[in-house]
Formats: sequence, structure tokens, C-alpha cells
Amino acid sequence: MYEMNRDKNKRDEPSSFMSRVVSVGFFGGLFWGVIGFFAYYLNLSKIGPALILAPWALGKWKTQWLGQLIGIVLIALLSILVAIVYRYLFSRIKSKFAGIFFGVLLWILVFYLLHPIFPGLEPMNKIGRNTISTTLCLYILYGVFVGYSISFEYQERQQAKNGQST
Repeated sequence: MYEMNRDKNKRDEPSSFMSRVVSVGFFGGLFWGVIGFFAYYLNLSKIGPALILAPWALGKWKTQWLGQLIGIVLIALLSILVAIVYRYLFSRIKSKFAGIFFGVLLWILVFYLLHPIFPGLEPMNKIGRNTISTTLCLYILYGVFVGYSISFEYQERQQAKNGQST
């Protein structure tokens, strides 16, 4: 009888924090990848989600709709790892500024540090102000989305834990 009640309680527990982090990362990458595609499609940016394929894929297909779609899916999957990194570095900070900082940090990582692995990416002085401002804003919004969602969940779980222990 005791075993049955313990199993029932395990099923009734809310999902684990790490599963929330993974889902926030995936859906954040999916959503902001789609928004990035629209920015590319509307010529607000010279860079679309297919940029992630540049180091590996050959052929013209990677810049067409199939490449953009595969790029969005890969960004969503990579975003899971990015959310896990945020969870371990900044989850205790419940502030939009941590998310803004994280988004700017990711933008600098992609456009400056990882720039050599993207053969089709123009240098920053030739890429254009529209592309720079659009991508920077997208990365900041992504950082705020992921950061605030993870930090909020962390704070809620801490309050619930402290409420149960008192």
C-alpha cells in the first residue's frame, strides 16, 4: 500500500526544473528562430536561420526555404544547450538585465568569436546597420525570454521549497 501511494505522489509532482529549462530553450529557439526568418524574409537582416548550416552544408539549398527551415530546427535544438548554460550561470538572478546581458553575450559570441567558422558571413564593418541592429535586438529578446523564464521558474521553485520546509 505504501509503495502505491509513493508512486502516485511521484506522478503528481510538477515536472523537474531541468525539463522546464529544456522546454524553455527549445521553444525559445523555435520562436525566435521563426522571428529571425521573418526578419530575413522582410530584408531587415541579411542573415537568416540557415547561417547555422554554413560551416557544414554545401549547395544552394541551404539559403532557400528548406535550409531556413532546417536552420530553425537546429537553432531550437542548440537553444536547449544555451538554456542549460543560462540555468547554471544566471538562474538565481531574477532580472531582465541578466537576460539582456546574456543576449548581448550570445550575439558577441556568434558575430565576433565564431565569425571565422561562418564562411558566408560578411565582416561587421560591411554587414550593415540594419542587420546589426535587427540581429542584436533578436538576441536580446531571446536572452530576455530564456533568462526571465528560467529565473522565474527557479524563484518559484525556491519559494515553494521554502514554504514547505517552514
